[in-house]
Amino acid sequence: MKTLEIIKHHYKPIQPTVNADHGQIVYQEIGPDKKIENFVYCFWQLKTPKLLNQPYVYRVVSDGCIDIFFEHNRLSENFVMGFCKKYTEFSIGKTFDYIGIRFLPSAFPLLFGVDAQILSNQSQELEHILPDFSKWITSRIKPSDSFESITKQLNEKLIDVIAKQSFYYDQRFFNALNLIFQRNGFLDTEKELNTGLSSRQLRRIFNFYIGTTAKRFSNVVRFQHILSAKPSKQSLKENKLYFDVGFYDQAHFIKNFKTFYGITPSEAFQ
Repeated sequence: MKTLEIIKHHYKPIQPTVNADHGQIVYQEIGPDKKIENFVYCFWQLKTPKLLNQPYVYRVVSDGCIDIFFEHNRLSENFVMGFCKKYTEFSIGKTFDYIGIRFLPSAFPLLFGVDAQILSNQSQELEHILPDFSKWITSRIKPSDSFESITKQLNEKLIDVIAKQSFYYDQRFFNALNLIFQRNGFLDTEKELNTGLSSRQLRRIFNFYIGTTAKRFSNVVRFQHILSAKPSKQSLKENKLYFDVGFYDQAHFIKNFKTFYGITPSEAFQ
């Protein structure tokens, strides 16, 4: 388990865009039980306290994670969403109550043996990927259950999944992950990930555990590093944090940021 602590300690995936709409939409996160904290970043809920005037467009920024999520009031609607190379938008209606599990990078394939690449850049019905987990959601969780009660059930379920697994860790892969995190995603993945993996092996193992190449994942880590710094519009202009992680000019940074976030840095950090 100590191998996985590399990810937990160095990576905090942020989804900042859900805090909008002035209380019309409620978003909250609950941390996992300590027994699964090397696998799960958080449990989350996105809901409407009352009917909205307009359908809500939910924007998910790139965070390198895989999520299981479901509609609390229609439990048969459960899905899994893989690594996204750019921001994604969903029109989810005027009323909703989504609950999800955000797995840390590489955790979902480790737990369930699913090739992350088949999930990349899309959401799929969970019953097609993990039919038993999908059935468990529909049979065990009730629309009347509170978010806190559901997180307790999800914790217990995942603790049970982990207890039944025998994990194999390719230390070379985790050494590569550690280096990417230490450098905040700013490195030449072709030349600087000297962890005993050939270029072909590196591509294959990152595709399986992350759902993309080491280079593309590094770009997301770099983007997330900018978010975690919580710069203001003014400080970003003055300190030019983007130079520290390899952007050669402001235009390059803005284009890259907009790919992962959907809006410009000036709009995001008002």
